Amino acid sequence: MTARLAVENLACVRGGRMLFKGISFALGAGDALLLTGPNGVGKSSLLRALAGLLPVYAGSVAAQGRIALADESPALDPRLPLARALGFWAGLDGTGDAGVAAALEAFNLAPLGDVPVRMLSTGQRRRATLARIHASAADIWLLDEPGNGLDTASLGLLEAAIAAHRAQGGLVIAASHQPLGLEGATALALEAAP
Repeated sequence: MTARLAVENLACVRGGRMLFKGISFALGAGDALLLTGPNGVGKSSLLRALAGLLPVYAGSVAAQGRIALADESPALDPRLPLARALGFWAGLDGTGDAGVAAALEAFNLAPLGDVPVRMLSTGQRRRATLARIHASAADIWLLDEPGNGLDTASLGLLEAAIAAHRAQGGLVIAASHQPLGLEGATALALEAAP
């Protein structure tokens, strides 16, 4: 992987209110950034802007490598069995069945591959969302509160998946109110814009 992400003087306005401005950082292969700050300061909006889903008010984002975002929406068809729902995205991303199998294993979901997504518990749906990111083989993982709904064992799986992704040259940006074990991560504390 040759993941790179450079952000320069980024600003975001939502609903006529400046959420943040002057955000700059550069990350390369194996790097991690932990976004912190109180609710409403724009952590989720920053991740969505980095993913290209939200227009920026000012500044620039330059990315090298494919980007995958895991937020509050699983983005999995609730009617399909989990493995088939993941397979849809793996097919688009080119990882196929091998990517699905690896993602299910990484998040201890292999026994649930035949279970419809709608039948999964909150924690299982969160792990399924993270498995979708894993199956994508994206270079850049954008994770919005990835530990929400996870028990201690599942947090361990998340930390292991992030460490493996970084070791393979991927990069991770995570917004979180809880510790994620992102060894050597750069911290960026967002504050309300004046």
